[in-house]
Amino acid sequence: MGTDMDTDMRYRVTAIAIAAGLLAGCTVGPNYVRPTLATPQTFRAPEPLPSSQAASLADLKWFEVFKDEKLQELMRTALDRNYDLRDAVARVDEARANLGITRSNQYPQVSASGDLEVTRLSRDGQTPLPASFLPEQNRNWGQSTLNLLSFEVDLWGRLRRATEAARANLLNAEENRKAVVTMLVSDVASDYFTLLQLDYELEISQRTLDTRRDSLRLVQERQGGGVATLLDLRQSEELVSSAAQTIPVLQQQIEQTENQISLLLGGNPDGVIRGRKFMEQEMPPEVPAGLTSSLLERRPDIRAAEQALIAANANIGVAKAAYFPQLSLSGILGGQSTQLSSLFSGPHSTWSFVPQISQPIFTAGRLKSNVRLAEAERESALVQYEKTIRTAFGEVSNALIAHQRTRESRLEQERLVTALQDRMRLAYIRYRGGVDTQLNALDADRDLFQAELALAQIRLSELLSVVQLYKALGGGWQG
Repeated sequence: MGTDMDTDMRYRVTAIAIAAGLLAGCTVGPNYVRPTLATPQTFRAPEPLPSSQAASLADLKWFEVFKDEKLQELMRTALDRNYDLRDAVARVDEARANLGITRSNQYPQVSASGDLEVTRLSRDGQTPLPASFLPEQNRNWGQSTLNLLSFEVDLWGRLRRATEAARANLLNAEENRKAVVTMLVSDVASDYFTLLQLDYELEISQRTLDTRRDSLRLVQERQGGGVATLLDLRQSEELVSSAAQTIPVLQQQIEQTENQISLLLGGNPDGVIRGRKFMEQEMPPEVPAGLTSSLLERRPDIRAAEQALIAANANIGVAKAAYFPQLSLSGILGGQSTQLSSLFSGPHSTWSFVPQISQPIFTAGRLKSNVRLAEAERESALVQYEKTIRTAFGEVSNALIAHQRTRESRLEQERLVTALQDRMRLAYIRYRGGVDTQLNALDADRDLFQAELALAQIRLSELLSVVQLYKALGGGWQG
């Protein structure tokens, strides 16, 4: 008899599950459709690249773009220890766990429980009982239950929409992690190049200081011989002091930049080992930007914004499903007996099946407000998605413009430095030969010093423009 009841119970549960699956075909709320946005045919630049150009700088791995071995070591350390990246990884794990929790609500929840009660009855209570009437004082009571069914039938797709939103949030977290990687690669490269440029400026300042000290000694000798005046001496001393003053400033900037790199690496303030010198850094001779349409798929921040939009869109369905009835099913299969040996035998088995339905009637506008809130959040996510795309195209265009214009400026500055080097050489020859004043030589020295520092700044700007273009195109996270 127990077997027949168990079989009947299984048939009922199976039939109910099939019916629930058929009923769960309806899903309220809008299905996601990617917004259509007009994208430019080419990236705006002084010399626009042809739209047919498919190659892109961002398709290269970060170690293929930045070839300095020491810089690569720094990047690997940062990718392993950086605090922002570790936090982003933890957020991915958090979103993955939340997806598992949300998705589990779509399935039946099964649990088991059991208890055993042992009591002893007294023969000598208020009414004494003879031993023949109560031969056994101990009584055992056992109960075991198995909750076969405990789940909500997803009639209107509320749970499926919630799972859709949780899955989109997981992908959003993963894309944000990639965006952090892109940002981290860019920051480490930028700070490293800045450090090398400061080293180069320090080298220029120290070289200029040595040259000016030699000139000062010459002026002192000429003054002792009555050739140079006191004004010539003070002007030479001024140049020595101005060059010497820049050295501690540069040293301060170098040490602070090293500390910034150490923070990116997740370490304490410390020095940074350099690789190639500033003027030896290699960059791709060409920086193709690729097709504009590929930017939407390559940049992780754009994909993250789209996943946020998908999640917000799914939450509208969750809010709308609250208008409709909710059906939940629960079933229990178990046994009760005063003897543990017969707890699971047929006559002592128990089962129950309880379907429940609930329908909101009056909520004082709460359900409508929840729908409006979800729709407003979706509109906000859509605005952010569109803004992210427009910002991305603007960043690529700005980086291309900066790269091309800075390169032109650097070539002109190199010509200027070459001319000033020759001018200073000739001015000091004429001064030592007594055919020209010291003022012309000092002016040439001062102009050369400033021009060399300006060239270092322009060279840094050119390197950073490539870094920014690589980042703007969505490169760096693939490595």
